[in-house]
Amino acid sequence: MRVLIAGLGNMGLSHALAHQQHTDAEIVGLVNRSGICDHPDLAPYPVFNDFAWALASTTPDLAVIATYSDSHADYAVAAMEAGAHVFVEKPLATTVADAQRVVDCAKATGRKLVVGYILRHHPSWQRLIVEARELGGPYVFRLNLNQQSTGPTWEVHKALMQTTPPIVDCGVHYVDVMCQITDARPVRVHGMGLRLSDEIAEDMYNYGQFQVVFADGSVGWYEAGWGPMMSEVAYFVKDVISPKGAVSILSGMHPDSDSVEGHTKVGSLRIHRTDGADTDISFPEEPGHQALCDAEQAYMLRAIAEDIDLTRHMEDAVASLAICLAADESIRSGRAIEL
Repeated sequence: MRVLIAGLGNMGLSHALAHQQHTDAEIVGLVNRSGICDHPDLAPYPVFNDFAWALASTTPDLAVIATYSDSHADYAVAAMEAGAHVFVEKPLATTVADAQRVVDCAKATGRKLVVGYILRHHPSWQRLIVEARELGGPYVFRLNLNQQSTGPTWEVHKALMQTTPPIVDCGVHYVDVMCQITDARPVRVHGMGLRLSDEIAEDMYNYGQFQVVFADGSVGWYEAGWGPMMSEVAYFVKDVISPKGAVSILSGMHPDSDSVEGHTKVGSLRIHRTDGADTDISFPEEPGHQALCDAEQAYMLRAIAEDIDLTRHMEDAVASLAICLAADESIRSGRAIEL
């Protein structure tokens, strides 16, 4: 597979390294706004500073899009119309209409489209979902990820917030987990947020939380905040509660909130059942961030080679984005949003 990588930030670089070592992939180009890539393992590959130019020059079989969120939809559609399959980082787009436009293009062109929901490739999170579903609903979801970001990470977060608030950028991962567990239609979202820094635009907020109600009666809460002012007390809460018990990621298993590795790390699950003793399940050898990116790209290549039906995957990506964007609309409008 001839692979073009667009965006060489944290995720794009990891995806490029995944393809660089995969026997079924050949990197034909990298796209970076500076036109430079200083990673030694990627030095042999041509670097472009314009996606359209790179697409026309390299004619890839697969385009990996890990740029800022506001370019995802246009780049994905351009790549598929040029004949390439697409892996695009989350969020799929910055509007539901654009997300649906990308999915419709994938269906019309017959190209494979995979969205970067990294938790779907994490064995510990897969186990959490299985255990929660076995308990049965309706559910209470309590999920958050707050980051006390400073230095270079805060600069990245400020750049991301030029287009996307934390509850959308991070929230789609955890809303996707909620949706996989309950399998019910979301019906209403209510959010609130606050701008806690003069370093971001006046119409943006770096802290937000929202509640979502599902058709089966399940309710979910999600919270995300970025910045040097964020507390590291209870910054990582992952609980799924049902009438029969709860599944929780145990606290104390994670490095500081600014750590990329800590965002996906489980370490141990606690299964609590109302009719019996608690059970802890340990995961002593969890995959790290690079291994998870390797797994994502291996799945992308397999989806192409084996013609895997990605219809549900694409629908789920639009659905989780719609919930997070409704939360953003609720915060900005001050009212609950019916879905």
